[in-house]
Amino acid sequence: MDENYMRIALALAEACTYEVPVGAIIVYNDMIIGRGFNLRETLKDPTAHAEIIAIKEASQYLGGWRLENCTMYVTLEPCPMCAGAIVNARIKRLVIGSTDPKMGCCGSVEDLIRNSKFNHRVDVTFGVLEDECSKVLKDFFKNLRDKK
Repeated sequence: MDENYMRIALALAEACTYEVPVGAIIVYNDMIIGRGFNLRETLKDPTAHAEIIAIKEASQYLGGWRLENCTMYVTLEPCPMCAGAIVNARIKRLVIGSTDPKMGCCGSVEDLIRNSKFNHRVDVTFGVLEDECSKVLKDFFKNLRDKK
């Protein structure tokens, strides 16, 4: 089941045209209630990450900020801002495609989502469709380098 949902998040990442290709979905009772992909460049907004957009949509759907029984699927390990939002939204489970050794805050650089000092910790699964998620990012950055 995780692979099926991650494929949907991956399709969102692949839909990013001028953005770093990251896609995220939020699932509640086997239904997708939030979707997002990076829109930082398009919106000129540093907070327009895939995870934040998906959290906002899921919160609107549920009519509140607590996403306690939800699972987020994201193609790239969340940054500090997104990891904090995931904790604050009380998301139960996080499924990550590829790790981010430069900004990842779910275990790579820091581990905000399982920090025992916070009042909520998130269950994490790494590496779902990792090769596919990594390839989308590698291809994007290769194309950027080739254009220069």
